[in-house]
Amino acid sequence: MDLIENKPLAPFTTFEIGGPARWFVEAVSEEEIVEATTWAQEHSLPLFVLGGGSNLLVADAGFSGLVLKISLRGVTAVPGQSGQTIYQAAAGEDFEHCVQRTIEDGCAGLECLAGIPGTVGGTPVQNVGAYGQEVASSIERVRAYDLASRAFVEFNATECGFSYRRSRFNSVDRDHYIVTRVDYRLTPGGAPTLRYVDLQRAFAGVEPTLVEVAAQVRHLRQSKGMLLVEDDPNCRSAGSFFKNPVVDEDQYRQIAAASPTVPPRFPAGPDQVKIPAAWLIEQSGFPKGYRLGPAAVSSRHTLALINLGASVGRSASASDILALAAQIKAAVQARFNLQLEIEPVLLGF
Repeated sequence: MDLIENKPLAPFTTFEIGGPARWFVEAVSEEEIVEATTWAQEHSLPLFVLGGGSNLLVADAGFSGLVLKISLRGVTAVPGQSGQTIYQAAAGEDFEHCVQRTIEDGCAGLECLAGIPGTVGGTPVQNVGAYGQEVASSIERVRAYDLASRAFVEFNATECGFSYRRSRFNSVDRDHYIVTRVDYRLTPGGAPTLRYVDLQRAFAGVEPTLVEVAAQVRHLRQSKGMLLVEDDPNCRSAGSFFKNPVVDEDQYRQIAAASPTVPPRFPAGPDQVKIPAAWLIEQSGFPKGYRLGPAAVSSRHTLALINLGASVGRSASASDILALAAQIKAAVQARFNLQLEIEPVLLGF
């Protein structure tokens, strides 16, 4: 185990923001995870598990404990039941690489998640989803290290407690487990998922391949600044900074009454409606490109807050990002009586 003191964390995040970790270690095996977590416990240090850093905002002062970067690698395909294929992916594997592997193999189930940054281990934690798919629909099993019992355990999809952007790993059991492997159950030769309206429009009257759908998803993500492209300031973000609120029908009618235009709505369960946070933000006075010093709303998608960086003379700080977020939350609360929830993990605050 190679312990490093005062390791800068900004380079490990897509925001490119944040101070140092007091202690930092990179684990490439389950044994090293056990060793590092034991060391943190023996020294009474707070522990943070770092994946791809694509859903993370680090405080300007950094983090006073041990940051454990998960770098376990490898993707293995094995036969599953009913003709399906199980892809066993190590938690530190780049998720985009994993998705591309399944597409090239002709296995359906992750194609609409192409272009999502981060690592495999983060996907069940947030129940990562986009363009009509969530990993909850394809996850067969999650292997994790239980920090309380000091043992490795496995959960099936039901035991993971998936819901919109939630799982047991970021709710009732937050900071209790470290994901080390995710098994995805996919369908060889299966048809791509076309639930999202932009995909339906793009492929109207044709039956696209998995490769074509994934390419269109990446194109859509890039058009919204949600695809990592070098030197594009819109990519210095944590993706969607706010979750899309889920409300009941009465709340939806109240929101509609407070707006001159009809709010977009998407079904989210019995008597439940999902409203795009981007629409709420724009209606509350924050258009694309809105700036607060070196922090800004993305010029391509209202849901992303970005670090303008050197283009405006200095990089945004975590405080700059949170100041802009606070302005947005207060405006939405005042306009619609609705509290937006921040999606990225906040570390060191």
